[in-house]
Amino acid sequence: MLISLRINNFALIDHLDLELGSGLNVFTGETGAGKSIILDALNATLGAKIDRRIIRTGTKRAILEATFELNPALAEWLSSQEIDPIDGTLVVCSREIMAAQGSLRTRSRLNGILVNRKIMDQLRDRLVEITAQGQTLQLGNPNLQREWLDLYGGYPLLKCRETVNISYQKAQKAKAALENRRQSEKQRLQRIDLLEYQVQELDKANLTEPQELEQLTQESQRLSHAVELQHQSYQIYQALYQNEGDNSAAADLLGEAETILNDMVNYDSTLQPISEMISEALAQVIEASRQISSYGEQLEADPQRLEDVEERIQELKQICRKYGPTLEEAINYYHKIQAELKELLEGGESLEALEKTYQEAQKELENKCSELSLQRHNAAAKLETHLVEELKPLAMEKVKFKVKITSTTPTATGADNLIFCFSSNPGEPLQPLNLTASGGEMSRFLLALKACFSQIEASDTLVFDEIDVGVSGRVAGAISEKLHQLSRQHQVLCVTHQPIVAAMADHHFNVSKQVVQEMANVDSSAQNSEERTIVRVKTLDNYQRREELAQLASGKPVQEAIAFAESLLTQAATKRQKNFTIPISSSSSGGEK
Repeated sequence: MLISLRINNFALIDHLDLELGSGLNVFTGETGAGKSIILDALNATLGAKIDRRIIRTGTKRAILEATFELNPALAEWLSSQEIDPIDGTLVVCSREIMAAQGSLRTRSRLNGILVNRKIMDQLRDRLVEITAQGQTLQLGNPNLQREWLDLYGGYPLLKCRETVNISYQKAQKAKAALENRRQSEKQRLQRIDLLEYQVQELDKANLTEPQELEQLTQESQRLSHAVELQHQSYQIYQALYQNEGDNSAAADLLGEAETILNDMVNYDSTLQPISEMISEALAQVIEASRQISSYGEQLEADPQRLEDVEERIQELKQICRKYGPTLEEAINYYHKIQAELKELLEGGESLEALEKTYQEAQKELENKCSELSLQRHNAAAKLETHLVEELKPLAMEKVKFKVKITSTTPTATGADNLIFCFSSNPGEPLQPLNLTASGGEMSRFLLALKACFSQIEASDTLVFDEIDVGVSGRVAGAISEKLHQLSRQHQVLCVTHQPIVAAMADHHFNVSKQVVQEMANVDSSAQNSEERTIVRVKTLDNYQRREELAQLASGKPVQEAIAFAESLLTQAATKRQKNFTIPISSSSSGGEK
């Protein structure tokens, strides 16, 4: 149950602390006075979508807070979210809305703990059920009608619908696999032809070593310059070890130096390290001359090998241009298409297997849809009886109502087309609700539907925004009694223009607009006052209620209207007394602070 609602800087409301009570809470006032703003604020507190205009002009932040009394189901849900109740019995929902750089930022808290949108959506369904203005226009929507029937069917029906959705997704997946296979068969065969050609070409190239091209390039250079390399090798050998000219070779010079140093060491041992260095240098020169001589002897011109190497280089370069750009990348591509070709040739499941899988999934879906359809027919029969019983007290004694269910192609929500058919006049055939019901009948139908759901919904608080629009007289009286009946099981908040409905209230609030003077900053050093419109809510006592009802009835509290209002209050008290009256404690008497 909603205990209190605090609103700051929301639309035309600057500041409002509203305390509500159990039973029927009614809001009245002139058209445009701001009654719906209060309900919008409650809706926004619980996570509804908002826009920048809801922040009061001249401010940058709105703060909303709603305090609810816990019931056992809500307490269990809070525990599952690891959120402790306040004082063991309360849950406080708050939302801060900030305007910044042309956008809105919001923060929602639950008992002071920051929570996300998903948590608020789950909580909202457990706290309130809001029937907004214009919702009667949605009554003719077949999708909503199906949703209402499924909700009325309860958990078993909703569980069955979930299995239908699972089967539908399975069938769609099987169908997509089958269609993709059918559509891609031509592309698959074309791809196989291409890959087979490429694999054959790369097989023939015998690619094994990523560095082969570099190695062949080096070999080509060596073979192309074999004679020159031989001559240069001999020159090096002469310079290092055996010079046939007038100059001494490096080995001869180092040998002479070594002999002289050895003699010097006999007289000065500090020269020993130098002598050793010369000896090592001599050994290295001799080894280098030996190796360069061997290299030169092994070199020989091989025109055939050179031709073979050049051909292989051209072949590898061609492969790189087509599958590279490097030889390593070409080899990697070769391995990749080998795997792809193998997969394509294996082909996965055959068309026949995919067709069988799809047919089995479709059959399973049809069976699940049949189960769901049966449960819907059972729920429809119960709803038809229940709804007619709820409509009869609403001045619709001869009403007929039928849920027409016809078969259609299976979808995620089943294989049923569903239409609410309605007739309010004897002798008139059943017709779709949106084609035959008047505005007043739509309002009563919606109220009766909510009454049907009130026994299965978890929400403790029901909110109706002008549910009685388009009706008058006896029908308004019937609606007032139905609202009062609902208020014996749920807390009910209702915006109304009907004095008969307002008279039945356990708590009556008047909503009005006032023009006040507010200080506005003109510049940094001066202030100026300006007129601003604000919304005010006042709890009415019995005398004030009489005045308000008279105002609703005639537009002004003249004597005849006052007498009418007094009679309405007396009749309402008698009707409430017939149903046990919910005690109204001082703590829940309501009011604005």
